[in-house]
Amino acid sequence: MSDLSVTAESRALIADIARRPVMDIVRCAFFVGILLLVWISLHPFEDLSGFYVGEVTSGREAFLYGLFGVLMVAMLALTVRDNLPALKSLLTPAFLLFAAWICVTVVFSFDPATSLKRLALSGFVIVVTATLLLLPKSQGELMRWFSIAALVLLVTCYIGVFLAPHLSIHQATDPQEPALAGNWRGAFGHKNVAAAMMAMLIFLGVYLLRAGGWLSGIAVTGLAAVFLFFTAGKSAVVLCVAVLMLTSLMPVIRSLWGRALLLLTPLLLLNLLSVGTVMSDTLDAIANLLPLDTSFTGRADIWAFALDSLHQRLWTGYGFESFWGTNAIQNLQEGKEWAGYASHSHNGYLDTALGTGLPGLVLLIAAVVVKPLRDFQAADLGGNDTPLTLLFLRIWLFGLYLSSMESFFLDRADTIWVTFLIAVFGLHYLARFRMRTESAF
Repeated sequence: MSDLSVTAESRALIADIARRPVMDIVRCAFFVGILLLVWISLHPFEDLSGFYVGEVTSGREAFLYGLFGVLMVAMLALTVRDNLPALKSLLTPAFLLFAAWICVTVVFSFDPATSLKRLALSGFVIVVTATLLLLPKSQGELMRWFSIAALVLLVTCYIGVFLAPHLSIHQATDPQEPALAGNWRGAFGHKNVAAAMMAMLIFLGVYLLRAGGWLSGIAVTGLAAVFLFFTAGKSAVVLCVAVLMLTSLMPVIRSLWGRALLLLTPLLLLNLLSVGTVMSDTLDAIANLLPLDTSFTGRADIWAFALDSLHQRLWTGYGFESFWGTNAIQNLQEGKEWAGYASHSHNGYLDTALGTGLPGLVLLIAAVVVKPLRDFQAADLGGNDTPLTLLFLRIWLFGLYLSSMESFFLDRADTIWVTFLIAVFGLHYLARFRMRTESAF
């Protein structure tokens, strides 16, 4: 019996060893594939010559819903057994209360069917993103997989620019924004999205350099920086530089309150000097004294309309993702017909309030502003003061600042939203699990 037992154990060990390379390939394929699905999307290189904003809000999502539903099941199957404590740790008061309130807004939604449908996809995407960082089994794997995905994205964007410029560079013939002619957008639908992604890829490249991946780090940083320049995304460039400078002070400023003051004061100022200018004549006067376009490229009119709409449903909002592009926008005054075709208000905080009311905005701030900063502090003081922690901090902070001018919070499978979520979940895990050489978390 002992010989038979040894033989059985040997066979099981051999089978396990044989299975590991296969599972390594599977984990890598899912990690890189999901990143590329989010970054490049199912519809890259959109032809904008016949593009209308209203088309974005209406559809072509049935396959995407099914795909992310399948991915959610697959990702849970790949990660639950070995990472159950990490998954359980996500059940924090901040996350749970925010999720619960979103469900409440679906019930009181102006269009419950639309809210429920979009909440389903958002839920699939959030679960997939939450499990994504649990796939790598080592820091080396995480670096390699990040670099592969980033380089594939960058190469794809450059190929588009050189081989299909009419599909990857804004044209003067584009009916929506002909003034953007010549600005690179790569595989993305707009140069602002391309610029934001390139800024976040610069952060990734810096991380690779600091973590020892010199070749991939230089390639990602250099290619992303050049592409960012040709997008002419001024806001992304300024925010990228600001984030790099502010986060470089983290070794000097160690207290939580000091870091909060340093990192979140610019966020407050950005919102006061943008949306705040249509709420207060004093703030508008201050903004007029600064070297800024006080119309914020037409955003001021959108903010004013959104704020007027918000006042009508201040506490519940219009329901999760059920304002822009829905029947909630009715009886428009002359001169405001454009609101029926707008896809968002160009401010993530304002759009969150429109969808989920003021309680939703407060809970969003608790979940994606306050909590990640506390997580960074806990990770830093707990010994996880690594290049990876700084990478997540930079992506998170850049996303917060960018949301003062763009709107991507809770936007289903949006490129910037998912990348931002990766940083939020990354900080969450690093605050609770010590990194080891042989394990990702």
